[in-house]
Amino acid sequence: MPRPFRFGVVGAYAPSLTAWVTFARKVEELGYATLLIPDRTNVGSLAPVPAMAVAASATTSLRVGSYVFCNGYRNPVLLAREAATLDLLTDGRFEPGLGTGVSSVEFEQMGIPFGSAGARVEQLEETLQIMKRLFTEETVSFTGKHYTISEMKGYPKPVQKPHPPILVAGAGERMLKIAAREANIIAIGTRISAQGVDPSYPTMEQKIAWIKEAAGDRFVDLELCQTIFGMEITDSDTPLSSVPGGWSVPKTELTTKEAIAHLLEQRERYGFSYLQVSTGQIENFAPVVAQLAGK
Repeated sequence: MPRPFRFGVVGAYAPSLTAWVTFARKVEELGYATLLIPDRTNVGSLAPVPAMAVAASATTSLRVGSYVFCNGYRNPVLLAREAATLDLLTDGRFEPGLGTGVSSVEFEQMGIPFGSAGARVEQLEETLQIMKRLFTEETVSFTGKHYTISEMKGYPKPVQKPHPPILVAGAGERMLKIAAREANIIAIGTRISAQGVDPSYPTMEQKIAWIKEAAGDRFVDLELCQTIFGMEITDSDTPLSSVPGGWSVPKTELTTKEAIAHLLEQRERYGFSYLQVSTGQIENFAPVVAQLAGK
């Protein structure tokens, strides 16, 4: 039985409290399940934690999530505390997302060492293990290659049990296998340029195979997701809009009927049931959300 569709919006730009609250409420009213906040320091976006808290307080059912917290910016104990607090104060509507970071420039600007890809992946794996234990155990001690903690109390405890659903974003074999073992939601990335998908990159079939291999029996419980920033609905009443920090990706023009057929086929082939659009797509894509959300 396929997992029902749900849709999220990735966006974090607002010039005022009123504008941000209005935006969050629009996302909810249009039927999107989540509002997802990137964790970037030099692109002019809102900081994720306060932005998520305000968005949740201004809505009633909208879930909020980080897309994704950069692991290298935060200590895992402090990150677990922030995540549990957000889950408590949103009454169980928070979905923490984590990744290794996408920009060495941001690390350099802040004076934070930007380790090798292997080291950053190791750090993320340890963070996931520490956070999950702090969410579920009374007292945690941990000794790893990158983090050591002793007799830490995991307070507060999150509302969602055993813990909020954790999203991990990745594209390579090692990251996807860690996500398969540790995460609840996997955002499967790919390498895209103005010319389209990089043909030298592993195929989606290969990535799904890596996830299945590492997940074992828990694969059936995983939620697979990906962005569809390039999709434009040609028969929608509202065209795409230009927003600050918009993503430049190749456009795919589809009617509502064609988009629905495409997403159903992708779910059947790969298992994608959770799709994210960008801020400029939310009204243009709304007809698809209206017909597919929850089905």
